[in-house]
Amino acid sequence: MAGEEGGDSGSSAAEPSPDTGAGAGAAGGEAGGGSGYDTKCIFCRITHGEEPGTELLPCEHEDLVCFRDIRPGAPHHYLVVPKIHFGNCKTLKSEHIPLVERMMTAGKSILQRNKFTDLKDIRMGFHWPPFCSIAHLHLHVLAPASQLGFLSRMVYRLNSYWFITAEQLMERLKAESATS
Repeated sequence: MAGEEGGDSGSSAAEPSPDTGAGAGAAGGEAGGGSGYDTKCIFCRITHGEEPGTELLPCEHEDLVCFRDIRPGAPHHYLVVPKIHFGNCKTLKSEHIPLVERMMTAGKSILQRNKFTDLKDIRMGFHWPPFCSIAHLHLHVLAPASQLGFLSRMVYRLNSYWFITAEQLMERLKAESATS
């Protein structure tokens, strides 16, 4: 959870603005003029190249960045983060389905670029509030899932109250879309 030692826990006021539909607009009108940049958010600073200690990995989507987690839970542990500040996965709506799909695609691509090809042995997902140590949307990409240590199996546990897989989030967003 790269840089998470400096972040807030839980959700924050810097969540997507419901009237923009794209999450643009930082909390309290922080610097960035509605670009979704929160100067207090470590992930906002990382996505804008302002944290020299974090190496940004190649990402095919201009609205996303990828980097290694500073506390890896598996041999391959990456974070896929939107450049625009979104509070967390619980704030997403059905119109954010394409964003989540791009994040998932980027996660699989970063694994393949790093010579991991068994995409059946991966875990991709989000911490569910209030169990977020950074209040900026980020997808955890872990592989091989079969090599998660004891603590990582708990932190990134399937069907738990604190972690939701990317597929489960997509199902929730699609169900919301169907009822709208």
